Amino acid sequence: MKSAFSIVLVCFCLSMALPVQAVASVTDEVKRVVDEVVRIVGDPELKKPQKEPQRRQALRNTISSIFDYQEMAQRSLATHWKVRTPAERSEFISLFQTLLENSYAGKIEGYRNEKIVYLKESVDGQHAEVKSKVIVPKGDEYSLDYRLAQKGGKWMVYDVVIEGVSLVSNYRGQFNRIVNNQGYPALVKKLRTKSEEIKAP
Repeated sequence: MKSAFSIVLVCFCLSMALPVQAVASVTDEVKRVVDEVVRIVGDPELKKPQKEPQRRQALRNTISSIFDYQEMAQRSLATHWKVRTPAERSEFISLFQTLLENSYAGKIEGYRNEKIVYLKESVDGQHAEVKSKVIVPKGDEYSLDYRLAQKGGKWMVYDVVIEGVSLVSNYRGQFNRIVNNQGYPALVKKLRTKSEEIKAP
């Protein structure tokens, strides 16, 4: 499952919202972005230890260009989002983005020629879904579904589903328990602490 998560953050689409063409290009755009991430992690120059900051930044730039962190953060916080102030929402989005980027940067860098097979795509109005599977070298397979919505003329990822488990739903359950049991400030504190732990050498 962890190896599947390594690829989840980079398997998505960035497509212009054109009628007809958008339906045909969703999977193509997913593949294009995945290829770019594979290029980054496979670049001999960027693999050098002293190049880690540049490599990580390149990965973050690629990921953030197509992940709708605001939508993901809002869906993950669910009902607790409604009572947050604009300042609290802005802070939460930033912490959530940092959590995702830092948590999975190392896993993405651990990519070892896993094969990605795109199975099916569907578009329903402003929403789309791309179904695929990841085949690891040992032969195991994991299903990956990417849920996207049009925003600002582009297809943006707002959730990924691994073996039937939604990333957003998983975070929603964790966040909801913390807020209900300890309060919202406790959740923010935990996110800050987690981000600092990940950043630490």
